[in-house]
Amino acid sequence: SLVSPRRRNMCRSRVAVRRLEGDSLQNHKEHKMTSAIVAFLHHLFAFTLVACVVYEFIAYRKGLTIEEARRIQRADLFYGISAGLLLIVGVLRVFFFEKGAAFYNQSPFFWVKMDAFLIVGLLSIDPTIRYIRWNKTLKENKAPEITDKEFKRTRVILWLEVIGLAVIMLAAAFMARGIGLN
Repeated sequence: SLVSPRRRNMCRSRVAVRRLEGDSLQNHKEHKMTSAIVAFLHHLFAFTLVACVVYEFIAYRKGLTIEEARRIQRADLFYGISAGLLLIVGVLRVFFFEKGAAFYNQSPFFWVKMDAFLIVGLLSIDPTIRYIRWNKTLKENKAPEITDKEFKRTRVILWLEVIGLAVIMLAAAFMARGIGLN
């Protein structure tokens, strides 16, 4: 052969590096696509959660019909499911996608967002228990009776949940832009 063994090995090395670079580029593209899909799911579950809370906030009133009460129960069920899925996808984004766990751990607005999510979740327990208690009455084909005290309490809690969601959205915007980092 006219090409020396050393030269042949150098050519093979360059080809191997190009293949690795190509694989790396392909992996990078695949990671970006997966990251985009995970971000989409995160937003889908977040918007679903917000829609459910807003629906409960608007629909909850004294003098509900049987069908209105059942719709509120279904909205609350979807609220819980979307909150759980949002949490799972959010954890995946923190540890495997986006900016990495180190970025989020040092961001004060990440922790504001997490604290607000926890508070909203804890607040949602009370209305959920009330809606579940309606089952007995609804099975008897009767509309739930809502006392003034129960109405006022649930209305305040729903207000606080809506405010908490606004805090989460503001904190998310600040966090994404690195505000509060040194």
